[in-house]
Amino acid sequence: MTRGPDGSFDEFVRGRLPQLLAFARALTGSEHAAADLVQDALERCLPRWSKIATGNPDAYVRRVMVNRNISVWRLRRRESLTDVTPEVGYVDQSTDLDLWRAISRLPARQRAVVALRYYEDLSEAEIARVLGCSTGTVKSQASRALGKLHNLLTQEETPSGGRR
Repeated sequence: MTRGPDGSFDEFVRGRLPQLLAFARALTGSEHAAADLVQDALERCLPRWSKIATGNPDAYVRRVMVNRNISVWRLRRRESLTDVTPEVGYVDQSTDLDLWRAISRLPARQRAVVALRYYEDLSEAEIARVLGCSTGTVKSQASRALGKLHNLLTQEETPSGGRR
């Protein structure tokens, strides 16, 4: 983590923004939603920054991002569908689109565990602290997520062994 000598918010954001955006993209599966999520989390942290900076601000901000992502996901679940076509967004061609599609189909908590474990490379204990749950819950969520990913990805294979 990069912080200035005084632990300033600006220094934290400058030093960690690329990693926060990458983590948010892993949570949301979208560049635009990731940018919104990071901005929202940082806005929520700014008023309490002097307290947050004395602990582990990186973990705190990630926790806020996970919680906000779950809240947004719950809110969207209540929205009604429309026949209006959404705007076409930018798709990063350098990523494995099949994997991102499969990850986006995971429940929010499992997606958070996968992102923290395999994208942020946190230990099970660190993930448990970020999510506010036990390490057993992290292990079971990771196991379920990997099983579901395996099923989703193998369903996309054709009988000849290739991908569609």
